[in-house]
Amino acid sequence: MHIQPVILSGGAGTRLWPLSREHYPKQMLPLTGDQSLLQRTVTRLEGLAAAPERTLSAPLVVCNEEHRFLVTEQLRMIGHSPWRVILEPEGRNTAPALTLAALALEERTDQRTVMLVMPADHVITNLPAFQDAVVRGARLAARGSLVTFGIVPTSPHTGYGYLQLGAPVAEEKAHHLDCFVEKPNFATAQEYLAAGTYLWNSGIFMMNSQVWLRVLKHCEPLIVEACRAAYAAGRHDGHFHFIDKTFFAACPANSIDYAVMERVTGREQIMATDAVVIPLTVGWSDVGAWPSLWEISPQDVAGNVIRGDVISLDTHNSLVLAEHRLVATVGMDDVVVVETADAVLVANKNRAQDVKEVVSRLKQDNRAERIDHRRVDRPWGSYEGIDRGERFQVKRIVVNPGAKLSLQMHHHRAEHWVVVKGTARVTQEDQIFLLTENQSTYIPLGVRHRLENPGKLPLEIIEVQSGSYLGEDDIVRFDDSYGRSQD
Repeated sequence: MHIQPVILSGGAGTRLWPLSREHYPKQMLPLTGDQSLLQRTVTRLEGLAAAPERTLSAPLVVCNEEHRFLVTEQLRMIGHSPWRVILEPEGRNTAPALTLAALALEERTDQRTVMLVMPADHVITNLPAFQDAVVRGARLAARGSLVTFGIVPTSPHTGYGYLQLGAPVAEEKAHHLDCFVEKPNFATAQEYLAAGTYLWNSGIFMMNSQVWLRVLKHCEPLIVEACRAAYAAGRHDGHFHFIDKTFFAACPANSIDYAVMERVTGREQIMATDAVVIPLTVGWSDVGAWPSLWEISPQDVAGNVIRGDVISLDTHNSLVLAEHRLVATVGMDDVVVVETADAVLVANKNRAQDVKEVVSRLKQDNRAERIDHRRVDRPWGSYEGIDRGERFQVKRIVVNPGAKLSLQMHHHRAEHWVVVKGTARVTQEDQIFLLTENQSTYIPLGVRHRLENPGKLPLEIIEVQSGSYLGEDDIVRFDDSYGRSQD
């Protein structure tokens, strides 16, 4: 039995703003420990293949093009390398994402692979119980079943869809899946909890890749057609497979639940495909909003979750996160306070789901705080905005050892670089020279230039930009080690 982890990393995490941003979404954040949610998703499978009858592939990740270097760097940091990273030019929901993964697996000669499909942004604390359920699910999926996993509910939660259990599949501690149920109101959720035959929909699945393609072609043929064209017209570069933007734009957006699972269960069943559900009690959370993080985090005697430089007086049952400054709360109950370098969120915990409306307002106003943090990671290192005014801005740039920026020029700005730590190799047109600490150089407008770190320690420089336009899209690139069109 061969298991292929398929990690869907396309979520935006808008309800966890201001920590989660479009270019650094929640799955990349270490919300529950030292590892990010993506890293924890990968490492929770370690040891799963410790049996002669099972093999486990390196993960296949489906993510947005913008996140490709974040994904590979985070996997590298935990000693993992992906089998494939499929890059979507835009999000089209989970059914197309899974279809792209299944199409990639067609390249293998062995078509008996079972896909373990997991969102990249969930928390599971009981790893032995989860791995035991995965092994049972793999056996069912190898027989041709579509397998989903349901979380045994602990409260009448109205934020999740529900799975209704049917007849048992005794040998694998599973049930036939009777039907999917939409997110209920509170009274209905109470009835589901009392009945004991409903589970929370976890969004975790297992199935054979060819079974998925066959069933989806029956249910949503346009998705298969568009994804197959987009994958075939894409390009391969190392671990990365870039999906063709034009063909993928024609793909209908739909979820795995709506596209297939709801239509192969219960009275609406349209084809003879066995759908089963395995109940899970594994310490699961989708960390969907700030109250979820509060619930799963250690709390002090006042019921508070405190991180960073915080003074809390007469504050109870609250989440207070401080990243850069002292945060003090006085006489506050049931609140969420999140401080970052460029934004502060203060919300009633009962209204925390509405944070997504703040993100919508930021998008409407074209605010940069929706997209990036003040510190922006790049494959060569990072940069951080320090100051900005009319016709100038100041950045702190860190270049990793051995890394280099693209050979580029700007139409609208000049740059002045001051080395504050390390050694810089600078290219200006046909000149190449070294700068050490406290030395500087000036890059006139329109001059081709490149910054490199030839040393073994991080290079840090202060960059002062001046000109009529200072946007990140004012880059003409002549050569780039990372295949990008934008830095």
